[in-house]
Amino acid sequence: MRWALVKVCVAVTTMVVVAFAVPLGLVIKEMARDRAFSNAERQAAAIAPALSITTDRDQLERVVASAGSDDGMAVHIPASDGAKAVDIGRQRAAAKDIATTRSIGRASTTEVPGGSTLLQPTALSSGEIAVVEVYVPESEVSNGVGTAWAVLAAVGVALIVGSVAVADRLGVRMVQPAQRLVEGAHELGEGKLGARVPEEGPNELRLAAVAFNSMADQVVQLLANERELAADLSHRLRTPLTVLRLNTASLGDGPAAEQTRAAVAQLEREVDTIIRTAREAKPQTAAIGIGAGCDASEVVRERMDFWSALAEDEGRKVRVAGVDRPVRIPVARADLVAALDALLGNVFRHTPEGTAFAVDVHNSEDAVIVLVSDAGPGIVDPEAAMARGKGSGSDGSTGLGLDIVRRLAESTGGDVRIGSSVLGGTEVRIWIQLDGRAPVRRGHGGSVRRRRRGVGASRV
Repeated sequence: MRWALVKVCVAVTTMVVVAFAVPLGLVIKEMARDRAFSNAERQAAAIAPALSITTDRDQLERVVASAGSDDGMAVHIPASDGAKAVDIGRQRAAAKDIATTRSIGRASTTEVPGGSTLLQPTALSSGEIAVVEVYVPESEVSNGVGTAWAVLAAVGVALIVGSVAVADRLGVRMVQPAQRLVEGAHELGEGKLGARVPEEGPNELRLAAVAFNSMADQVVQLLANERELAADLSHRLRTPLTVLRLNTASLGDGPAAEQTRAAVAQLEREVDTIIRTAREAKPQTAAIGIGAGCDASEVVRERMDFWSALAEDEGRKVRVAGVDRPVRIPVARADLVAALDALLGNVFRHTPEGTAFAVDVHNSEDAVIVLVSDAGPGIVDPEAAMARGKGSGSDGSTGLGLDIVRRLAESTGGDVRIGSSVLGGTEVRIWIQLDGRAPVRRGHGGSVRRRRRGVGASRV
């Protein structure tokens, strides 16, 4: 916008300068020509009194010399009454032009090498017509014209430069509020809810800034309401959780009872975490500091120990690989636990009993990949499975399980990909970046396939 305004002002000012400067320059040129020929006419008029009195050559030469134009003036007297024609000074005009001026009886100009001549007819006492020739060099005709054109050009350039400066200032006045509005929109899009823009500039941009600030206030208010709603809904779970915890005390001893009590305790901790996160307005997968994180191998071993008891009851074969040595990742332990429980819960909920599954951890220099695969029937609609907050339509599916996994990966600069596993079912690949750089997109058959058939064990 700024440069467009400058270009428009340059174009308009240039047209105005040309429209006025060119005609003015031509007028100045014509005025210089008129001035030169007016001087020539005055010089010719100074000879006329002498010609009306005498035609003596010596006297006329003295008169021409006294006029100071002996080299640029000539007098042509025709022959009469037996007297010979007299020519004084240097003749530059053609004889026919002199004869034409004598015959028509009025002054005329003619072009000669190096300039022009003024031919002025003058009546003699004898009744004959003498012609006074005054030479006007080209330098005298154009005297001062070049300077005038230079002044006009300088004025034109000054006007153009001034218009550019004014247009640039006007452009800055309009562009700066627009730039601040764009920066504010980017900051708001990046999650900086305190981003606001000054309400200044042209009226239209000022109204846009007012609307943007109002929108940002509404966004903050809506998010605050959503956090309060999430906290309230989570708090409502405390009563049934308390009943479950009391009932688990009557289950006695045994692996199943211990697993049930551990699950209820973990559920209570998750609800407390949700409430605290909602109250503090911080995302559960927020980036953590340097040196923080967890050991992915340790977390995988722990969660597989938890789920292996249920797998044994359902006759599922379980395989774990890549957890024989520590693998540090920049992810909070609780977040990785929630992500693994969401994926493993999906395996148990959406595959038949006896379906095998596996968890593999692959470590490289810049990324860690956690693979959760199964031998189930696969996913019918991968795109719908990866849609945020959309369940499969079955009972117990909220559509948030894979969203938890995705937010965990994206908090490190990674992503989540869904494809076919070597076991014949679904493979969910969690790509966790170790250095925070954006991951290199690797397509599966030309595109990234993201899918799930239903999300269970989702964390709200």
